[in-house]
Amino acid sequence: MTLHRIVVASKDKQIEQLIQKACQQIFIADDPSEALDITQTVEPDLIVFDECFGASLFCEFIDIIKNNSIDTPVVITGGSNNESDSSNEFLQMGAFDYLNGKQDEQHLKQIVSRIKNMSITQSCPNMTIDFFANDSAASVSMVGKSKATLKTLNMINLVANSQCNPVLIIGETGTGKEMAAKAIHTIRHFNQPFVAVNCAALTANLLESELFGHVKGSFTGAHSDKIGLFELAGNGSIFLDEISEMPLDLQAKLLRVLQEKTFRKVGGVKNISCNATIIVSSNRNLKKEVEQKTFRSDLYYRLNTCPIFIAPLRSPERRQDIALLAKYFIQTSTICPEKNGKIKSLTKLAFEALDKHNWHGNVRELKNIIDRAILLETTDKIGLSSIIFDPAEFSDASQNPTPDKINSFSLEKAEKELVARALQETGWQKTRAATLLGITRATLYAKVKQHNIEKGSYIAKEAQSDPLEHASTEHLVAVN
Repeated sequence: MTLHRIVVASKDKQIEQLIQKACQQIFIADDPSEALDITQTVEPDLIVFDECFGASLFCEFIDIIKNNSIDTPVVITGGSNNESDSSNEFLQMGAFDYLNGKQDEQHLKQIVSRIKNMSITQSCPNMTIDFFANDSAASVSMVGKSKATLKTLNMINLVANSQCNPVLIIGETGTGKEMAAKAIHTIRHFNQPFVAVNCAALTANLLESELFGHVKGSFTGAHSDKIGLFELAGNGSIFLDEISEMPLDLQAKLLRVLQEKTFRKVGGVKNISCNATIIVSSNRNLKKEVEQKTFRSDLYYRLNTCPIFIAPLRSPERRQDIALLAKYFIQTSTICPEKNGKIKSLTKLAFEALDKHNWHGNVRELKNIIDRAILLETTDKIGLSSIIFDPAEFSDASQNPTPDKINSFSLEKAEKELVARALQETGWQKTRAATLLGITRATLYAKVKQHNIEKGSYIAKEAQSDPLEHASTEHLVAVN
């Protein structure tokens, strides 16, 4: 992710080399006065100001920019990592952010991301809505301005600016738990590593090795030493998604890490310090999990210091975000590049359908539905017919087949038909076909193999004898 143009007020070659990585065009100025002249000529996305010019010159620079109605953000570059304590002074004078040193590439990327998110209305002519409640939400694309979202953002800021460690995030699947984790990390450790692992995606042995690492020969297949994620996180953050899926014996080891701030590799004897902020999430009620003996009570109470709750999208306090999210996904979707900028919005009926839906899959489900609608829509507005929620809609749209026709086909045959039609509709572009069906690319490959579907194997004659004959690709839905 890069910006178009950046003006750099500095004579330092190292700063120039750093900034070149973040833009397509860089304009170097030897002093602040020259930087102002260049800024008024090229209209950059960002101005980088070397701290060596001093606070008084920067203050004058900011005043001139404001007086000339220039709203380009200005970032200060310090001398070297963690050596300067003047960042707050520059920020109070109006600096957008502060780069610690000449090699702070990670933080520079985050600054670029923030600028692109906050200037999204300027970069996309059709986007006239401010989607974010504040700068921290914009920096990680947390869309929403509802009461529930504001509560969550306030809690994120409260926890992130404290010493709370570990941090627990609770919310249903698809509500944005990882987004919240990244927001905490950005506020607390903006220039440090962020590593994430899904506890439900790995077996107990693999998860232990991933988290703690292992030493050579500690088990079959351990041919070399492995660095674990706790160690990789360093002074940054480690995000343990779906902590409720972690086996009980591994929960005990995690508890020890939280209490002792040290851990050992699998098969190792050396204690390794854990300095990272540990952020965990769950889509389940951990208190009930404790009652059912599937989650350790001591770990639960250790995690439950100041939990952050993310409301489901169907919550009365969050439903206001549905329209905002839908518009954001329309403007930022990359599912169909040739339609970028061509689809402007949704029709009133389409909006009403989204508003009435229960959203058990929350924000992730909404994004999938908007992506699918973009693929299906042929006009500049997403209509009701392109909003496909679930498989029941397909059968409703199949012109009420008679009982004898219903008996003439199986679920397997219907599934094969859906997959074949999706592939035909997308010209056998499997990523788009998978999105159209609401399944992963891996699942699509499995279905193609299971039903022995080959390119060109969809035969119109077969469709004519099928009770789904009148259903168009507008009604393609998720195949479970």
